[in-house]
Amino acid sequence: MPLSYPYRRHRTHLPRVLAALTATVLTAGGLVGCSDGEGPEGSVDAFLTGWRSGDLNAVGFIDPTGARVPATEVAQELKALTGELAATPPTLRRSGEAEITKDIATAKIRVEWALPGQTTWAYDRPVRLRRAGGDQWQVIWEPQLVHEQLTEGDRLALRRDASPRAGVLDGAGQPIVAPRPVVRVGLHPREVTDVPALVKQLDAAFKAVKPPITPPVDLSDLPKRLKEADPEAFVEVVTLRDEAYRQIRSRIHDLPGTLFPTDKLDLAPTREFARALLGTVDPARADDLAAHPDRYVQGDLVGHGGLQGRYDDRLRGVPGLTVVTTRPGPDGKLAPTGTELFRREPKPGQALRTTLDVATQNAADAALRGEKRRSALVAVRISDGAVLAVANGPGAAGENLAFTAQVPPGSTFKMVSALGLLDRGAVTADAIVDCPKNVSVEGRQFKNSDDFVLGKVPFRTDFAKSCNTAFASLAAQLGPDGLAQTARTLGLEGSWDLGAEVFTGKVSANGPPVEQAAAAIGQGTTVVSPLAMAGATAAVARGRWEQPKLVSDPAPTKPAEPGPQLKAAAVEPLRAMMREVVTAGTAKALADVPGGPVHGKTGTAEYDNNPKNTHAWFVGWQGDVAFAVFVERGGSSTDSAVPITERFLRALR
Repeated sequence: MPLSYPYRRHRTHLPRVLAALTATVLTAGGLVGCSDGEGPEGSVDAFLTGWRSGDLNAVGFIDPTGARVPATEVAQELKALTGELAATPPTLRRSGEAEITKDIATAKIRVEWALPGQTTWAYDRPVRLRRAGGDQWQVIWEPQLVHEQLTEGDRLALRRDASPRAGVLDGAGQPIVAPRPVVRVGLHPREVTDVPALVKQLDAAFKAVKPPITPPVDLSDLPKRLKEADPEAFVEVVTLRDEAYRQIRSRIHDLPGTLFPTDKLDLAPTREFARALLGTVDPARADDLAAHPDRYVQGDLVGHGGLQGRYDDRLRGVPGLTVVTTRPGPDGKLAPTGTELFRREPKPGQALRTTLDVATQNAADAALRGEKRRSALVAVRISDGAVLAVANGPGAAGENLAFTAQVPPGSTFKMVSALGLLDRGAVTADAIVDCPKNVSVEGRQFKNSDDFVLGKVPFRTDFAKSCNTAFASLAAQLGPDGLAQTARTLGLEGSWDLGAEVFTGKVSANGPPVEQAAAAIGQGTTVVSPLAMAGATAAVARGRWEQPKLVSDPAPTKPAEPGPQLKAAAVEPLRAMMREVVTAGTAKALADVPGGPVHGKTGTAEYDNNPKNTHAWFVGWQGDVAFAVFVERGGSSTDSAVPITERFLRALR
């Protein structure tokens, strides 16, 4: 008896002691293989939490044979299986309660992957568990738990399928930008024998291309590139349109080491065709990839600037996306297995329709082609306001001056001043208005170009000869804001919505008499863009202002309302005066241009305190086409803007 008591006491407490000891050891080592007291649902929830966090130590795992699998091993395999998607774990949730059959439970989970391009890949998976004892359950781990088609060694990967980029269409609905032949001029380093001589010959050839390549081909780093390149590599120098290459083919084709693979690129009809307005389409740049990592990948075509940039999302469409499986090959590199788990079909881009007219645009580009100064020409169809051409000279370097320049209009603004004066009855076309050499307003001297004097002549002659002193003396009759009010009836200062950025002007108002006098001749604080002046000119020709139209599909949502009908008593004599500018005034060089009568107004605008520094302008219309020509620092309009206008109008015939 004395010996039996301690023996019975030991047996009474041994299971409790062993259970506590075992629990302590297993918990400390992460080997518990189950979750506590919450049934299979608790283990499932712990697994889903650990999948997203990467920490599965709160979950117990076994494989389908019942062998225990360490949580760290499951975490590593889970990360490997999810491959390219590992950095963005899915959203996970349990669907309802688990179904229990004896010691096996099955729970359904919803797996939702957030893929690039705001795409969701969602599916349901069963999670099987085995009872480890009491209310404790272990998750049965296998790759199929992630997706039914996965097996050990598989890796999830994304394949991006480019969508066809849509075109920009002209007013006739035809693609402006279309696949056109190009030649890639390149070099085979091993076969280049005299690098300095080759660079010199290429440079001379590229400079001979007409119209000039803009920007010029920079060959300064070519020797270094050839030296650092693989001897068998293809070192690209420049990509030329086929027509440009043919100009210099005989000069470069037989040079040592030259190569000329052909290709097709999406291009406008000519290199300068509405270039600043349209923008360009180029391979994604580093700044594109950095700013929009979820939108672009290396090799994507991206619109830069102009309409291509503004409407890039619409034009490029939505790339297709496929979730595939890959496996390491013998060399350790991952290779596709051919299995597709999910697919989002590419959505082609949507075309952008504009009002541009190819013939008018070509004429505008040709008219500016030889102008080295920054310049612009914009043409608008009078009958419906359609923008037919938006040209910017080579000196604009990609800037759309035709729409966004903010410059004084000079004497072209006498069209607005004259309309205001005629409308108010302050003057008639035949009223005698003195044109002296100079006139003083509040101590400031206003004078005419080259100090000419007309004397007392009809107002229409003052207009045709562009007499500054006559308009400066009449300015007070417009009142403090009369000029601005008239300008607004012609669309200036309005809020336009035509599908592209545009400056609609800022007109001087409520200034002192000296500012009013300056504003009447297009100086002072008044600034405009060529499109704003073309729109105002079209309004005079039409008899009512309508917002110019550029993008017709998608149609702008908030176009400006049309202006009031212009009074015939004011606009009809103004038209006659603008005709007299061509027949007997400052634009007589246009009198013999083929086609219908040309109406217009020249303009020379000072832009600083030196009267010798001036911009040149011409605004006008012929037939159904109104236009504005601007040359920055162009000097006299008769020497720059008028000749450009003549080239433009003659090219239209």
